[in-house]
Amino acid sequence: MTLEQVITFLKAVDPGLTPVQEWVLIQSWNAKTYSEMAAERHYRVEYIRRVGAELWSVLSAALQIPITKPYLRDLLEGYDLSLVQQQMSESQPPPQSAQMGGFPSAPLSADSPFYVPRPPIEALALACIQEPGSLLRIKAPTKMGKSSLILRILAAAKSLDYQTVSLDLQQADQAVLANSNRFLRWFSANLSLRLDLPPQLDQFWDDEIGSKVSCTYYVEKAILAPLQCPLVLALDEVNCIFAHPEIATEFLPLLRAWHARARQIPQWQNLRLVLAYATEVYVPLNLNQSPFNVGLPLELPCLSEAQVQSLVLQYGLDLKSDAKLKQFVSLVGGFPYLVQLGLYYLQSGMATLDQLLAEAATESGIYRQHFRQLLGLLQSEPPLLDAFKQVIAADGLKLEAITAYRLTSLGLIQLSGNLAAPSCELYRAYFRSQFLP
Repeated sequence: MTLEQVITFLKAVDPGLTPVQEWVLIQSWNAKTYSEMAAERHYRVEYIRRVGAELWSVLSAALQIPITKPYLRDLLEGYDLSLVQQQMSESQPPPQSAQMGGFPSAPLSADSPFYVPRPPIEALALACIQEPGSLLRIKAPTKMGKSSLILRILAAAKSLDYQTVSLDLQQADQAVLANSNRFLRWFSANLSLRLDLPPQLDQFWDDEIGSKVSCTYYVEKAILAPLQCPLVLALDEVNCIFAHPEIATEFLPLLRAWHARARQIPQWQNLRLVLAYATEVYVPLNLNQSPFNVGLPLELPCLSEAQVQSLVLQYGLDLKSDAKLKQFVSLVGGFPYLVQLGLYYLQSGMATLDQLLAEAATESGIYRQHFRQLLGLLQSEPPLLDAFKQVIAADGLKLEAITAYRLTSLGLIQLSGNLAAPSCELYRAYFRSQFLP
C-alpha cells in the first residue's frame, strides 16, 4: 500500500480520523520521531505519543496484524491491496434512512451531517490555527455559514488539546459599547469566565497605563500564562463594532498588536485569533494597525450546484435528475440558509418542489418570514432602504461605499467592481414586487 491508500483505508474504517492523527501518520511514515513532531508543532511529546498509539491500535484491529511505529512503513508497503479493498468493503455500514434536518435557525454543530464543506476552506482554516500566533479572517454575508465553520474549527482545536473560546460580539450590551474601557473589561472578564479562570480585573487593570495596555497585560498574565497551551480565540460578528468608532479604533488595532507580539514573545504564540465578519471594515484605521490586512483571509462562497446536490442526498430527497433542482439553485443563488430552508420544507413534506418554486418570492411562500426580517431591517434605516430600492430598479448601480458594504453584509447585493446588483433572483423578484408598481 502507498501512504495515500493507507489514509483512504483509515478514513473508511474510522470516519472520525482527525487532522492531527492524519498528520502523525504522515510524519511517522516519513520516519519522524515523536520528539521531532512535537517540536515542529509545539505539542507535548506525550500527546503525540498518545495520538500515535491510538492510530496503531486502529490499524492493528482493522488489518488484523500488529502495527507499531518502527515497522509501520515496512509492514504496510508490503500489505496486499486486494485484502485492504476487501476490508474496506466489509467495513461499510449498511445504508441508513436519511436523518431529519432541523429547522435552519442556528449554526450547524461540528458533527452535523448537513454541513457542506467548501474545499479548500476547511483545510486552510485548520492548518492556520496550528501556526503559532496565527490570525484567521473569515468574511461572508450573514447566514452564509461563518458560525458553523467556527464550530468546526473549535472542535478540531479541541482534538489537538487546545483551549478554545468563542465570543459573539453581538452579545455586548449597549452600555458595554458606550466606551472602550468598559468594552475591554467586558472582553477580558468573558475570557476568564469561558475558560473557568477566576476574573482578576481589579488586580491587573490600571487607569494610569490605560485600558489597552491593561487588557494586554491581563491576557498575557491572567489568560495565557496559566493555560500554558495554545488558545484559539474566535470572535464572531466583529462587524457589529464597526458602528461604534471608539470601540473599533481601540479594539481592532489591539488585535493586530497581539498578533504581532507573537514574533517577539513566545507566550503570545499560543494565541490563535479567528475573526468572523460580514463586510469590509468601514471605520478609518491606519493600515499598519488594522487586523484586516494581516493573517489568512477566507471568503465563504455560495454553494455550487454539486454541493447542493450532495445536500439533497443527505436530506434523502430524490431530485438528482429533476431539472427543477437547477431552477431552485438558480433562484436562491446557492445561499446556504436559503438552500437549507428549502430542503427542510421539502423533506418535512410541508411543500413540494413545484409549490416551493411557484410561491418562493411571494408572501405565501416559505421565505416570507425571512423577507419580513430583511424588510424590517431596511425600513429601520431609510437611507439603506432607498439605496436598495435603486438597486432593484436598475442593476449595475454604483453605491456609496459604506451603504454598499452594509447591503452586502445583509446578503442583499453582490458587487461586481463598484457596481451593485441583487444577490439572487429570489431577492430580485420579491423586492421588485414590494418596491415597484
